[in-house]
Amino acid sequence: MSAKISIFDTTLRDGTQGEGISLSADDKLKIALKLDALGVHYIEGGNPGSNSKDIEFFQRVKSLNLNARLTAFGSTRRKHSLAEHDASLLRIVESGVPAATLVGKAWDFHVHTALQTTLEENLAMIYDSFAFLKQNGMEAMYDAEHFFDGYKHNPEYALAALRKAQDAGADWLVLCDTNGGTLPGEIHEIVSRVRSELTASIGIHTHNDCELAVANTLSAVQAGARQVQGTINGYGERCGNANLCSIIPNLQIKMGYNCLPEEKLRTLTNTARYVSEIANVHMPVGQAYVGNAAFAHKGGIHVSAIMKDSKTYEHIQPELVGNKQRILVSELAGQSNIISKAHELGLDVNTNNEKTKQIIDQIKELEHQGYQFEGADASLELLLREAFTDMKEIFTVESFKMHMEKSNGVMISEAIVKINVDGQQVYTAAEGNGPVNALDNALRKALVQFYPKIEQIHLSDYKVRVIDEKDATAAKVRVLVESTGLDNTWSTVGVSSNVIEASWEALLGSIRYALLSMDKVDHGLPDTHERLGLINH
Repeated sequence: MSAKISIFDTTLRDGTQGEGISLSADDKLKIALKLDALGVHYIEGGNPGSNSKDIEFFQRVKSLNLNARLTAFGSTRRKHSLAEHDASLLRIVESGVPAATLVGKAWDFHVHTALQTTLEENLAMIYDSFAFLKQNGMEAMYDAEHFFDGYKHNPEYALAALRKAQDAGADWLVLCDTNGGTLPGEIHEIVSRVRSELTASIGIHTHNDCELAVANTLSAVQAGARQVQGTINGYGERCGNANLCSIIPNLQIKMGYNCLPEEKLRTLTNTARYVSEIANVHMPVGQAYVGNAAFAHKGGIHVSAIMKDSKTYEHIQPELVGNKQRILVSELAGQSNIISKAHELGLDVNTNNEKTKQIIDQIKELEHQGYQFEGADASLELLLREAFTDMKEIFTVESFKMHMEKSNGVMISEAIVKINVDGQQVYTAAEGNGPVNALDNALRKALVQFYPKIEQIHLSDYKVRVIDEKDATAAKVRVLVESTGLDNTWSTVGVSSNVIEASWEALLGSIRYALLSMDKVDHGLPDTHERLGLINH
């Protein structure tokens, strides 16, 4: 039977120390529930007394009845004091959590420089603090701060710090590469020695300053560590912490260790993206395992091969981690890309179809004009449905106008839209906090009386890219609009030398795709192919 690895998530504590990440108490509670559903074994919530948000979190989290062991964070007692009088330790005990992690110095340089105390006093601080936690019936973990740097400088003292925690009853000795500067070979060698000389269970906590946090964690597990600490998406101070979204599948799928139940592992991608949304940090599309492009294929030769067998260009089945294969369509696309994408949409297309060649040529021409469909799947889907099905117009846009003025120091944007729905002319006006927002509001206002579910859709992201910078203010721009609603997120693209026109095109595509999505879930509406055409005159 494969060895069991305990997953210790510190997104809510160490992850929040990353630049640009700030979580409210509500945010932390939502993430805690998501982590618990993923099946991690420990959730480190923060320091129960360090700030008002953490105090509120520890008060409210009790009602969630988590399966994971909620863990509080703190440090060893202050120098020349008693553990039972230490305010931080008392708050940890009073919080009622079953487990606690205490950080303590393991590098003699830090003892002298940061703590400004003696080596003997630091060892006493470690022993007293863990003995206090154990006297109060808690599971106790020693985060041996700067352990690897300390070991390389003074191995006997670093080991002595571990022994003091072990002697006091610490359940886990967690070796920390706090500065993130240790190499995998060093990690393996040092962890192996620790395993040979101590009896307590070993954990590993690495940082990513050399882009080695994941590799160092795997190396430590191979050397005998049985708890891994990290964060979702690798959030953390400086370059981040070890990324659990890479560590967990590497350990379980590649190395055969037992981390999570298989059905829980299948929720990994969803968890990573959920945490990203709550933290308001965009995930890199190329993030391993869980990124949007982790199993995306663009080159025609690649796509032709994976249609025969996905193992030709995929190292695992994406579904094992809850991700999915994506076929990108661009100027590099061959017929295989188009056919695969069309099949994904349920369209009956084959290589003998003359329209397939035509749509490839059309896509290449559009990309020559500045369009890109790799990040605009919704625009691509509409393009394919137009090519291979009979989509009739549901409404026409007869005209739109923009009015902007600055009054009393405030910029006001107003859009006027005239559309025709089944012969009925609709004329609306709406204001917004900018021209794009005003256009979006006016179009929705015109359509909502016919399609009430339009109110459930909102624009979640808006990006503008200048295509030909040498043309200065006359340059073409590409606008990418991301919309969210109906339990889905989609992106559409528009291109023009006029940023308003490019935005309008992307907005129209977004609404059009929204109507397509509504039709998929609302069987009372007419057939999609009869409803979804939209022509901009």
